[in-house]
Amino acid sequence: MDKKSLKIVYVTPALYMAGGVERVLTLKANYFAEHFGYDITVILTEGKGRPLFYPLSDKIKVVHLDINFEELWTCSFLKKIFVYLTKQRRFKRLLTEQLLLLRPDITVSMLRREINFINSIRDGSRKIGELHINRANYRNFDAEGAGWLKRSFAALWSCSLLGHLRQLDKLVVLTDQDREAWHELHNVVTIPNPLSLSPSHVSPMTSKRVLAIARYSHEKGIDLLLRAWATTAQNIPHWRLDVYGDGERAPYEQLISELGIDRSRCQLHGRTDDVEREYCSSSLLVLGSRFEGFGMVMVEAMACGLPVVAFDCPWGPRSIITDGVDGLLADNGNPSDLSRQLLRLMTDESLRLSMSCAAAVNIRRFSISRIAAQWQSLFETVVNNR
Repeated sequence: MDKKSLKIVYVTPALYMAGGVERVLTLKANYFAEHFGYDITVILTEGKGRPLFYPLSDKIKVVHLDINFEELWTCSFLKKIFVYLTKQRRFKRLLTEQLLLLRPDITVSMLRREINFINSIRDGSRKIGELHINRANYRNFDAEGAGWLKRSFAALWSCSLLGHLRQLDKLVVLTDQDREAWHELHNVVTIPNPLSLSPSHVSPMTSKRVLAIARYSHEKGIDLLLRAWATTAQNIPHWRLDVYGDGERAPYEQLISELGIDRSRCQLHGRTDDVEREYCSSSLLVLGSRFEGFGMVMVEAMACGLPVVAFDCPWGPRSIITDGVDGLLADNGNPSDLSRQLLRLMTDESLRLSMSCAAAVNIRRFSISRIAAQWQSLFETVVNNR
C-alpha cells in the first residue's frame, strides 16, 4: 500500500495537558501528516473546549467525544462505579460510530479505557497499542500487602488485560527491557520515543550547575535526589542544583530544611517555559526517578550536550545512557551512589567534556526522522499483512 494513502486514527484521553504522552503523540502525528501524507484523526475523551497544549498540524482532524471521565475524580466510591459504567458504555458507542464512519487503516490506542473493547470494533482497521509506561507500573494496583479482595481483583484484571493485548495486531513499547517483560505476548515490538527538541546550540559546559527537570511526585524521586544532593553539596563547593517541574513543592521544601541543605545552592522552581535555555546553562542533568517509561528529559538534555547521571531504574535510563560514555548510572534507589556518581562528574572536567561530546552524537539515534521511519515500516507491515 502507498504510504500516502494510509488513514490512521489515534485514541487518547486528552491533548490539553503538557504531558509526555501528549507531546510525543503530537510530534509523531504532525510528522506523519506533513512528511508521509498520512490522513490522521485524533479522537479525545476529555478537554472539549480547552486549547491543545502542543500545536497540531492543520492537516490533522480532532474529534472530541466529550465523555469526561475526569468527573470520576470527584465521585464517592459507590457513585464512581455507576458513573464509570455509564460513561464507558457511551465511550464504546461513540468510538464505534466514529471508527465505522472513518474506516481507518490503523487505529492506535494509548491503552487507556478503550483497551477493554477496541478489539471488538469491526471497522476493518488494524489495532495497535502504544504503551508509554513500563509493565510494572501500568495500572499498578499495589497488590502487595493489600486485602484478598483487592489482590483477587488485580489478578482478574491482569488476566483480562493480557487477553485484550494479545488480540492487538501489535503492542509497541519504548524499551527492549519492557518488551521482554511482556513475556506472555508474541506481538510486542520496541520503538522508542523521538527527540522532541531540536536545539539551536549546545551547552558550553562552563556553568557549575546541575539541572533536574521532573514533576514533584513520588515516582520522580525528588526526595531521593535531595538526599543525594545533601551529601554532594557538602563535598564540593560552588556547584548548585536547580529543579524545575509541575506539582506540589512544599513537601520537598520541607525536606530541604530537614536535611540542612544550603538554599543558596539548591532551588526548587515551577515548570520552565524555555527548557532549552536551562539545558544550555547547565553542565549536567540528574534524574532521581524510581521508574521511567522512557525518559524524554534525558534525551533532550543529551541533545543539548549534557551528560546525565541517573538511577539505573526500570526501564528508561539504561536504554538511553551508555554508562561511562555519555552518562553515569547509579544503583537504583541509592542516594549515596547517586551522590558518588555526581561527584565523579563534577570533579572531573575532562570526563564531563568527553561525555558532553558523546551525548550530543549518540542521541541522534532518537531523531524524529529515524523513529518515524520505524513507525512507517510497522504501519505498512501491519496493513499489508491483512
